[in-house]
Amino acid sequence: MNAIDKLTPTDIMQRLQQRGAATHDVALDACREAGVLVPFVRMDNAWHLLFIRRPKSVRDYHSGQVAFAGGKRDPEDADLTATALREAHEEIGILPHDVAILGQLSPHHSVSRFQIVPTVAHVPWPYELILSPQEVARAFTIPLHWLAQPQHHEIRYRQLTDVTEPIPIVYFQEYDGEILWGATARITLSLLACLQ
Repeated sequence: MNAIDKLTPTDIMQRLQQRGAATHDVALDACREAGVLVPFVRMDNAWHLLFIRRPKSVRDYHSGQVAFAGGKRDPEDADLTATALREAHEEIGILPHDVAILGQLSPHHSVSRFQIVPTVAHVPWPYELILSPQEVARAFTIPLHWLAQPQHHEIRYRQLTDVTEPIPIVYFQEYDGEILWGATARITLSLLACLQ
């Protein structure tokens, strides 16, 4: 068994307490708050992370992208963990009382001007997901040990219209027909840095 798969939920919780500094794709001011749920699930004696792919839509800045369930903070959300739990329930049907919170990662500032706080959690598996068709085209998992292998990701530089210098964007190789990149990929790397 891979070393990362031997971690217990308590091990993960302890390592998250040593989280690093905030990350960003590009340094921006005046970011809106958002929360995402980073769900660990256990399959075949291995840890996987549960991702979603957003449906294609001309009105959605993140159309067709791989992401963690989540979104912007609503005024009634007590905190960004509440945001992550609410959004995961709305988007993929995970009930908040089924989620064991393990901790949080440092915020990530995205090019879409969000300060994203990732809440890391353990979700029992298998779990009957209920996908919201307006927000989720597919839910799938990627093994943590695959994500942890350095040869499976790289930095590519992209030019944005409102930024003078090209910015470094993390891209993972394709897995199960999906490409993990951008803010979600950067959050995944922050998580792996905490765990290793």
